[in-house]
Amino acid sequence: MNSCTTKLNDVSEDAIRQLVDAFYAKVRIDPELAPIFERAIPGDWQPHLRKMYAFWSSVMLTTGRYKGNPVAKHLAIPGIQPHLFQRWLGLFNETCRELFDDPVSAEFRAKAERIAESLKLALFYRPDRPWPLESNK
Repeated sequence: MNSCTTKLNDVSEDAIRQLVDAFYAKVRIDPELAPIFERAIPGDWQPHLRKMYAFWSSVMLTTGRYKGNPVAKHLAIPGIQPHLFQRWLGLFNETCRELFDDPVSAEFRAKAERIAESLKLALFYRPDRPWPLESNK
């Protein structure tokens, strides 16, 4: 998004679609995340994108549109590692800052941080190991 473009200043279904589409366009070319996502979503991305529209609609607009289990879905992804969540957040935060004005961007980013931490805890936390985990990189 260039600096001449007005940033979005509210959360709407259309804004969520723009965010999800722009974010996943970055994910699909990212050297760390793209291979993980290609294994998890080997074909048509539209079903995943529709789920993410519903997910973020539920998170940000409390629509209840998302029906799913993110922990179970992420448990089934081969090669997922804790350090990848930081990369995911970095791209997500970058995309939010490009699309939204500061208050809306901050709202999305705060939710994403909590979601990422919850997923990391669910996927990787073990009571017999220190937390947070040491980075694998």
